[in-house]
Amino acid sequence: MKHKNPTLDDVARQAGVSYQTVSRVLNGSAHVAEATRARVEDAIKTLNYVPNQMAQQLAGKRGCTLGLITASLGFHAPSQIASAIKGVAGQCGYNVLIAMTDQQHATGLQDALNELKAQRVEGVIINLPLEAESAAQIVAANPELLCLFLDVPPDAGVFHVMFNPGDGTRASVDHLYRLGHRDFALLAGPQESVSARQRLLSWQQALKHYGLQPVSTAQGDWNAASGYRCMVTMRQAQVAFTAVLVANDQMALGAVSALQQQQLAVPEHVSVIGYDDTEDSAYFLPALTTVSQDFNRLGQEAVNRLLARLAQGGAARGPSMMLPTHLVVRHSTAAPPDGKPSLGLLADNLQRIAALLRR
Repeated sequence: MKHKNPTLDDVARQAGVSYQTVSRVLNGSAHVAEATRARVEDAIKTLNYVPNQMAQQLAGKRGCTLGLITASLGFHAPSQIASAIKGVAGQCGYNVLIAMTDQQHATGLQDALNELKAQRVEGVIINLPLEAESAAQIVAANPELLCLFLDVPPDAGVFHVMFNPGDGTRASVDHLYRLGHRDFALLAGPQESVSARQRLLSWQQALKHYGLQPVSTAQGDWNAASGYRCMVTMRQAQVAFTAVLVANDQMALGAVSALQQQQLAVPEHVSVIGYDDTEDSAYFLPALTTVSQDFNRLGQEAVNRLLARLAQGGAARGPSMMLPTHLVVRHSTAAPPDGKPSLGLLADNLQRIAALLRR
């Protein structure tokens, strides 16, 4: 026989109070004596009673639920962001409903929003690449729902929290230039990704600052296999380069594998810099120099700012935020084979040595 879940009536009988009193305790009403509240809470714990959220929603009560719309969680960044959002929301007493959709179709995004609205979420975090106009259309089409975006252009006029694409990309180019590199290959992410395009543009601008142009550019689709294929294609084109900037660590893993299979050692022959600083990147062979993004902070800022805006009435526009990124130097970068470190690099090394001696 199937075990029956405890009901509100069961809690009332256990605590020796009325059904209405239990309801007032669950709703946080101040009009309940402390001794009575304690008896009800003890009864809830004893019976392991879980409130029926669907019934609460049908009654028009707040469900303390947020929505997250994202692409595949098979990639590092989306999965880490989703985990961070759920963790922070849970600490704030909120559940998170996750809807995954095809980022290529706007109708899929609206369908996901409709599904979440049917479940009475209070606000939605959208982790899909959207142009500024598309994001604005989503806001206009869903005025009753507060939306916060994680992957839109930095100047988009919508409520967003995202990483600054310029910090880490400029630092990557600066680091390699100081090492003596002048021939750069760029392995970007897919064209439809806003963040991928922003990273590519930032690389190009940083190289232009030094009077350089990339000698080769390719676009992968975020996974290691595409990084491998793109690197093989670059090598087949017989274009000489000594440094490769890659739009994420998974593609960098594939690129390093392709180089090593062609008897090109990293970093002795080619230096490689990734992006994301995944947990595995420190254990690549060699350990990967990469751009770090703090996904835990992104989740924290997104949830906290969304809840703060909801508390203020849910206005469509809110205090957006750009989070910093920074370069983590490991073992996949070095001076080019026939080059020498610049004076700037030598000065940096002397400063680090001096700092160590002062400790």
